Amino acid sequence: MKEGPDISHIAALIGDPARANILTALMSGKALTATELAAEAGVTAQTASTHLAKLEAGGLTIVRKSGRHKYISLAGPEVAQVLEALMGLAAGSGHLRRQPGPKDAALREARVCYNHLAGEKGIAVFGCFVSKGWIAGEGDALSLTDAGHTFVSDFGVDLAELSTARAPLCRPCLDWSARRNHLAGSVGRALLNRMEVLGWARRIPKTRIVDFTPEGSRAFAQMFPKTA
Repeated sequence: MKEGPDISHIAALIGDPARANILTALMSGKALTATELAAEAGVTAQTASTHLAKLEAGGLTIVRKSGRHKYISLAGPEVAQVLEALMGLAAGSGHLRRQPGPKDAALREARVCYNHLAGEKGIAVFGCFVSKGWIAGEGDALSLTDAGHTFVSDFGVDLAELSTARAPLCRPCLDWSARRNHLAGSVGRALLNRMEVLGWARRIPKTRIVDFTPEGSRAFAQMFPKTA
C-alpha cells in the first residue's frame, strides 16, 4: 500500500548510527551544543554539522541560538516517544550497542526519558496511578480522575498551571528496558521535577541516570509501591 505518510525518510534519519547516537544523547531532555553532540556521536565537528542539518530539516530536532552559541534539542516529546519505543524493539530483539556496563543497572532503575521519569521507578509510578484509580482511559487517551487531581495537588504540583500548557496532562510511554508503560505528559514531567525539589533524587550530569538518595528511595517506595 502506498497510502499515508512515508515513514522511510524518518526511518533513514534515525537509522544512521551517528544520528542515532545524537538523538539518544538528546533523550536527556537537555539542549546540547554541536561540539557535545559530535563527541556523543564519535564523529568530527564537520560531520556532526551535516548530520544535525539533516535532523533539523527532518523535523526531529530544533536549534536555539543564545549569543554566539547554538543549542540543539529534540523537536518535542513525540520524537522522544518514538525513540523510546525503538529502543524497546532493539532491546527485545537483542540488538544492544555493547555488553552491559556499570551504568546499565542504574539506567534501568531510574532515568530521564526526555523530561519524565523512566525505568523501574517510572513504571512504578504509572502502576500506582492505574491501580489507585488516579488515571482513567485507554491507549494514549488518559485523564486524571478526581482522586488523581487530589493526589497530584497534594504532592505539590500546580495543576492549574499545567492545564494551561499545550501538552497532554497524562500520556503512557512504553519503557524500553521493561516493555511496560511509564507516565509521560506534563504530569509526568512535574512529578520528576517535584521529586528533585524534595531532594529525593538528582540527575547525573552527562547521563540519563536519575540517582535517588536512600531517604528518597524510601519515600518513593512508600508513595509509589510496585504493583504486579
